[in-house]
Amino acid sequence: MANVELTSLAKLPTLSKLRKLELSDNVISGGLEVLAERCPNLTYLNLSGNKIKDLGTVEALQNLKNLKSLDLFNCEITNLEDYRDSIFELLQQITYLDGFDQEDNEAPDSEDDDDEDGDEDDDDEGEDEAGPPGEYEEEDDEDDGGSDLGEGEEEEEDEDDDDDYGVRGEKRKREPEDEGEEEED
Repeated sequence: MANVELTSLAKLPTLSKLRKLELSDNVISGGLEVLAERCPNLTYLNLSGNKIKDLGTVEALQNLKNLKSLDLFNCEITNLEDYRDSIFELLQQITYLDGFDQEDNEAPDSEDDDDEDGDEDDDDEGEDEAGPPGEYEEEDDEDDGGSDLGEGEEEEEDEDDDDDYGVRGEKRKREPEDEGEEEED
């Protein structure tokens, strides 16, 4: 639910199995206690780019006992003196804040962690079938005229190659100019 002008979480349904929640770039300024009530198993929460200003607002996340990663990047709260130390002290269950642990080590890609459990791929199964531009298309061009969407059988074997292409979101994105280049060949 990123960038949808969300102002409140009051109508959030109960999602007891939900582990990852993206709420970035909205106008949420409070009411975070709803998350602990309705999404008690969250391990990853992205609240970056919201209107969160003070520690009292974030204090409600103490009840998310499984929360390991919290992102508050581009929220006003990040301007507070000793922001990082204060959040790590307040939310002792978290390991990563804004993508880094207390020693400034970068968090591993959270999507890779979800993949091992099988949670993430269930939701976007159709999106992952096309490989990175240029990788699998040549093989497919010979037998189906260049269409690389909807096949899936051959590409599914290569899903373990996700790490070879950097950020997974970039792998899934198909640029219009790439599509045009394939058709011209």
